[in-house]
Amino acid sequence: MKIDIQSDLLAKCKSWFSIYVESFKYGNQDLRKNIGLKEEHTYRVVQEIKSLAESLGLNEGEKRFAELTALLHDIGRFEQYARYQTFHDGKSENHADLGITILKRYRILNHLKETTKDLVYRVIQYHNRANLPENESETCLFFSKLLRDADKMDIWKVVINHYYREDGQHDPVLELGLPNTSGISEKVYQDLMNHRIVNMNNMQNLNDFKLLQMGWVFDINFKPSFQLIQSRHYIEKIRRVLPNSKKVDDINKTIQIYMDYKLIELSKDTD
Repeated sequence: MKIDIQSDLLAKCKSWFSIYVESFKYGNQDLRKNIGLKEEHTYRVVQEIKSLAESLGLNEGEKRFAELTALLHDIGRFEQYARYQTFHDGKSENHADLGITILKRYRILNHLKETTKDLVYRVIQYHNRANLPENESETCLFFSKLLRDADKMDIWKVVINHYYREDGQHDPVLELGLPNTSGISEKVYQDLMNHRIVNMNNMQNLNDFKLLQMGWVFDINFKPSFQLIQSRHYIEKIRRVLPNSKKVDDINKTIQIYMDYKLIELSKDTD
């Protein structure tokens, strides 16, 4: 499939995004703060995906397509928070599905060919799923994986900065309201030891949430992404804010071995 995103359409979408987000910056301080957090997250994911796209040798049209999906991937977050005061999909609604509803409501992509517009919708729809569908086109799966990698790159940065705050304050929005209790859940441990993404329904506390974030490496897809994870020491930094226990050490070792293996495997594919 030929990707034909033009620079003028991308510019119009950037302008619309800015105006749309500004419409939510009203009301109490918490609302404005959390709307701002998602706006800043979006712009950083755009930068992450541009860097990954460059490293992977995409052409200009493909780079613009990737940038467009990053720009719009969390568009549902703003209405979600304004309506429900949470970013927890399980306590509100699926923000990816809501985002597609919003894009269709504003007809922001109506200048695209139907096939390209539908591809944008599908990439956005899949960005927060536990697993990607197997019966999808190679093009859709490629850009879905690219967006998921870029998204995780920035979420890691955000949560790690939060865990290392000097004031040690908790943020119930960022931490999904999970209690800061001791220990880790057995089901979370078993998921990670078996190279599975943690089932969010199994999380019982903040430690489980941190382990879930470490386990995102099992859903990373590209060599440049793994290289960034290692150079930024994301896994090590999350490990340091978890309790010292054999089970946590087991998980950390399993993840480190997996990353080393994937880098070797992906290096073979590019040789």
